[in-house]
Amino acid sequence: MNKTELINQIAESADISKAAAGNVLNGITDAITDSLQKGENVTLIGFGTFSSVKRNARTGRNPQTGKPMKIPAKTVVKFKAGKKLSDTVK
Repeated sequence: MNKTELINQIAESADISKAAAGNVLNGITDAITDSLQKGENVTLIGFGTFSSVKRNARTGRNPQTGKPMKIPAKTVVKFKAGKKLSDTVK
């Protein structure tokens, strides 16, 4: 499912226009992004938790040459599915 299909499904299930559904989806993603940038977790009970985690710098290997290379530190986003979502997908 892509963003357009998700907007269509939201509009249909909430009985709102596609434009309104698009605004809602953009608002949700913006709010999650803003919270993660601040270092806050976003927990949606039954769905899951979004969090940001810092990865330390490390040494890896170039798969083509086998030579060691430095991989810089960075912050990544993690998602842990909630129990209800996990049980539903099983």
